[in-house]
Amino acid sequence: MNLNSFIRYALLSITASILVNPASSKAIEKPNVLIILVDDLGYGDLSSYGAKDLKSPKIDSLISSGMRFDSFYANCPVCSPTRAALLSGTYPDIAGVPGVIRTHPQNNWGWLSPNVTLLPKTLKEAGYHTSIVGKWHLGLEEPNTPNVRGFDFFKGFLCDMIDDYYKHRRHGINYFRENHKEIDPPGHATDLITKWGIDYLNERKGKDEPFFMYLSYNAPHTPIQPPQDWLKKVKSREPGISEKRAKLVALIEHMDDGIGQVINALKKNGQYKNTLTIFSSDNGGQVNVGGTNGNNRGGKQDMYEGGLKVPTCAVWPGKIKASTRNNLVGITMDLYPTVCEAAGAEIPSYVEGKSILPTMLGQVQSLKRDLVFVRREGGLRYNGQDYHALRRGNWKLVHNTPFDPYELYNLKDDPLESNNLANTNREKFNELSTALRLHYQRAGKTPWQKPSKK
Repeated sequence: MNLNSFIRYALLSITASILVNPASSKAIEKPNVLIILVDDLGYGDLSSYGAKDLKSPKIDSLISSGMRFDSFYANCPVCSPTRAALLSGTYPDIAGVPGVIRTHPQNNWGWLSPNVTLLPKTLKEAGYHTSIVGKWHLGLEEPNTPNVRGFDFFKGFLCDMIDDYYKHRRHGINYFRENHKEIDPPGHATDLITKWGIDYLNERKGKDEPFFMYLSYNAPHTPIQPPQDWLKKVKSREPGISEKRAKLVALIEHMDDGIGQVINALKKNGQYKNTLTIFSSDNGGQVNVGGTNGNNRGGKQDMYEGGLKVPTCAVWPGKIKASTRNNLVGITMDLYPTVCEAAGAEIPSYVEGKSILPTMLGQVQSLKRDLVFVRREGGLRYNGQDYHALRRGNWKLVHNTPFDPYELYNLKDDPLESNNLANTNREKFNELSTALRLHYQRAGKTPWQKPSKK
């Protein structure tokens, strides 16, 4: 570590101690960190975010215990890229994951770059024990597996999704692992992830070493397969609800109950008060399976707001004021430096996310920056091309598929993105288009295919 890096690390450590206890300069223990990321949960699919036919008391209680973010974005409208942004702290295409990592090479659109330092490795260097429980989705083989990329403990599955919540296979392959060992546990995947998360918290009880757990649920991703007792309860409570919607609501409510169990375990173990808990979703809800995205256009896969805006909160008892809301425009990659600042960890120089810890702690914070959203995808709809959006202030440039014209919206005047200004405000259109082209050039330097063996 050079002198400048040492000084920065020391300042971060001192700052973190003061933030935890402003009245004392005495060194105190670092916070545990719990990031709960759920899969395809739409902006309108929690009761606290406006759902009328759905009850999510556990997540709602978590949100009310801290700060709710009303303008938080996922880095991408689908899975892998957002997860790459979360764990690398930078844009997905800069991290080598512009699209979804999948089993078959002809349908794979990412390779996690060796040039990014994942969050668990950074936190390990700051004295943390690190774990991922649940969905990984950033590589199926070494070196891009959780343990090799910095996690001390992994229990979950490597692949993009599972074809059955009970049988746990993808394309007939078992991707479930405990560290490097293949496992084949019985039970609903949501229940397993909940149980394994609680097991990890119990194992860390009483340890001096702080922990980081990335609790990564695959619910409510397809297949929409809730336990039958949860589905029966929803149908009984919501007369007239469609079968499609009832199944999704039941899957979300079942997950909500599991998250509540994890939070209760934190409290029972005496870990809750010194844990920074962050909850978010990897992208918007999938509309064609019953997902809702609040008063936003589109959903999963779309570069419109419904595909990108996600329910998000941060809880840190005694530090983040309960029952607060904030409209700061944040994005998934911001969570990396935010956690590092709270933990007193050194933030790698390449990280492009911005710490929003000051906002969480009640300070006024202004982030003037462009936000770029990217996805590359195959199939006839995309044909291996990428498509993007760029937000600058209230202006948003949208390229919703590779073969559609670019669109321009003013989100302040037109939050539903219904009035395309691409032809009537050419000056702003050209300004944002130029900025996006520069991002294309920069991201093009990062390979996103598995390197050939020499």
